Amino acid sequence: MLRYLAQLFRYDLSINQSLFHIIKTCKEPDKSKQLMAHMLAAQQVWFNRALEIPAGNIVLWPEIGTMDVDLVAEFENSTEKWLKFLSGLKDEDLEKVVNYKNTIGESFNSKLIDIIIQVLNHGTHHRAQIGQLLKAQGIEKLPITDYIFYVRNLK
Repeated sequence: MLRYLAQLFRYDLSINQSLFHIIKTCKEPDKSKQLMAHMLAAQQVWFNRALEIPAGNIVLWPEIGTMDVDLVAEFENSTEKWLKFLSGLKDEDLEKVVNYKNTIGESFNSKLIDIIIQVLNHGTHHRAQIGQLLKAQGIEKLPITDYIFYVRNLK
């Protein structure tokens, strides 16, 4: 299972890189960039939660005008952290219950596997939104984001 989850994180990064390459060519990239920045922030928040450390002052919806980070490099760093974290686990660790607080201070607990799946599904949700935004801007050729396409191209 851990090897599969690591592959999903690599897929997630690959698709984010492909989309961001297109976003950089857009006339009006702000909303798409904000969604990418939000996805990254959420990955970081959930990573801290998985480690059971406070999320800190990560802004979940950063303002694009205040961003001077290389989102692709930050996604690469985030993915590397997740992969390193996963490499130190055993399959049975995925059932561990993690205690954390949400952004308004409410306490929750979730299995580690559920947190990991949340991170991956959250990215899929927002990439679909980004695809719609890019199409509305007249981008006709979007990258193929299907997981099966990614896996077939690994071989």
